[in-house]
Amino acid sequence: MSGRQDFTIRLSNIVVYGFHGVHPEEKTLGQRFEIDLEYRLANPAFPWKDEERATVSYVNAHSIVSRVCAEKSFNLIETLGNRIIEEMRSRYSIDHIIVRVRKPSVPIQGILDHVEVEVVWQA
Repeated sequence: MSGRQDFTIRLSNIVVYGFHGVHPEEKTLGQRFEIDLEYRLANPAFPWKDEERATVSYVNAHSIVSRVCAEKSFNLIETLGNRIIEEMRSRYSIDHIIVRVRKPSVPIQGILDHVEVEVVWQA
């Protein structure tokens, strides 16, 4: 088999509790956030090897998302998404990352399901 293979890994709807937002209540009370992480390996082994070291473990990726959400309070969910991308890029050989951060409880007058920000990085 010749050619290039791409491997995209997706973690859908990671739920974390964080203290992100611009309002004082958001920073003191905290709230639920939902995060999707999608990434593609930059140089997958060819032919594919059935070994954990041939990929970026979704367990490790989940750990990064959880840690970044807990380590610091961000004013903007855009910044939170970007920080997750920075952490993934600093540790792994990845050429495409998408992070979606959803905030189900937003302090605005109006009815909506959630606010979502998508941050995309590509080599």
